Amino acid sequence: MEQAKKLLKDYAPARWLVLVLVSGLMFGTYWFQDGLGPLKTLFESQLGFTSSQFGMLISSTTWANWALMLVLGGIALDKWGIRKAGLVFGLIATIGAFIVGLGSTGMFGENKLLVMVIGRILFGVGLETTCVLISRTVVKWFKGHELALAMGLNVVVGRMGTFGAVSFGVEVGGGNLSASLITAASIIGVGFLLFIAYLIFDVKLDRQMNQKAGGSKEDEFKFKDVIELVTNKTFLYIALLCVAFYSAVFPFVQYAPDLLINKFGFTSVLPPLEGMSLLEKIGAYLKCGPKVAGLIPMGTIVFTPIFGGLVDKKGKAASLMILGSLLLIYAHLTLSVFNSVTLGYTGLFALGIAFALVPAAMWPSVAKIVPEKRLGTAYATMFTIQNYGLGLFYWGIGKVLDLTNPAVVENIRSVREGLQAQNMAPEKITTTIETMRAAGEIPVYNYTISILMLVVLGCISIYLAFMLKKADEKQGYGLELPSSANTQQ
Repeated sequence: MEQAKKLLKDYAPARWLVLVLVSGLMFGTYWFQDGLGPLKTLFESQLGFTSSQFGMLISSTTWANWALMLVLGGIALDKWGIRKAGLVFGLIATIGAFIVGLGSTGMFGENKLLVMVIGRILFGVGLETTCVLISRTVVKWFKGHELALAMGLNVVVGRMGTFGAVSFGVEVGGGNLSASLITAASIIGVGFLLFIAYLIFDVKLDRQMNQKAGGSKEDEFKFKDVIELVTNKTFLYIALLCVAFYSAVFPFVQYAPDLLINKFGFTSVLPPLEGMSLLEKIGAYLKCGPKVAGLIPMGTIVFTPIFGGLVDKKGKAASLMILGSLLLIYAHLTLSVFNSVTLGYTGLFALGIAFALVPAAMWPSVAKIVPEKRLGTAYATMFTIQNYGLGLFYWGIGKVLDLTNPAVVENIRSVREGLQAQNMAPEKITTTIETMRAAGEIPVYNYTISILMLVVLGCISIYLAFMLKKADEKQGYGLELPSSANTQQ
């Protein structure tokens, strides 16, 4: 008799299958979001983009959300529910991604930058609301069960998308920029189809929950709920920590392959491995910028489930956010001030661990602070605030890079125009410029000042994590307690 009263989400196989289905869309959106970074040299050599223009393109993902479009998306999620909101915003993200990919071929006109920016804006509207929706879905299915672990694994799948894009984004397109972008857009399309398959489970669970509740409906959304949210001190600290921390990570991921190529002389693609010994092959991988930059999401893939399980069983979420912020500072110092390749490797790995620690602790903590029926609005508000920081630093790193390296910008422009005049294929232009750079015929970018800006964000993150811990001690949400000890009303 007791068995018949169980909801679908109370069966472990069902909720873990749901996690697989919804995480597919997370994988695709993260691949496309972070997939431009390893293509930066292709943007320069094949489209003639400067670092500032490249920064503008990746920054444009956040622009619509500056106008609170993401908050509106979160409100729409709370009002429409997961199914309708997922179909609308998942489709918007997919369409935006294809506009970027096809726009790079000139299909929609010669002003490729404008077309691609429009596509990234659309993608950004769909991306962030989709991430909110997926987080809301995981809470719906796992609250009262393995919530922190499930949210951590969902993050892992997203980071696997980042890892794939950073490590193999150039190869999947055969060195052709447009082919890489269109492939990335297609991956989102597959994830969207998996989400549609999930809707079968969502319909069944809602029917069970409505029957269990006797047909009663949740309270209607009220705007005063947003006011209560943004005046909650604990929520404000965690939201500001979100923007400071992620602004020091996501923009860096986009520039990391290019930084390693310029700072340490790494290659942009793997050399032919035929005839190499195993040690020589490993050495080649460890000297390839995109492959080494893949250490960042790799760290999250390995450690996020571990930290998620730790938060479920032991708690200490606020303390883990402090530790993650300290690792963030170490990582960016090693990659800006020092010129040691060994220290650089440790910095990238530390960043990967921090990238696992903070999300594994942060997102389940929000579910303790905010009632479940308003989580869509809460996550959307956090992502909106985050977008201001991301937009600034996506563009700001590239702009500072151009301002501090004017000779490099002019040299690349001049060489590219000369090679184009010879009717050289885009892939050949890229290879020639990389060969000239490796030979010292083209100067390299100096990334020091650009990355030092991110050290400041790490310091801000530590301060906010300490303030979050103090605020929780007063308000009693139990952020330092295990997931099972949820003190929220």
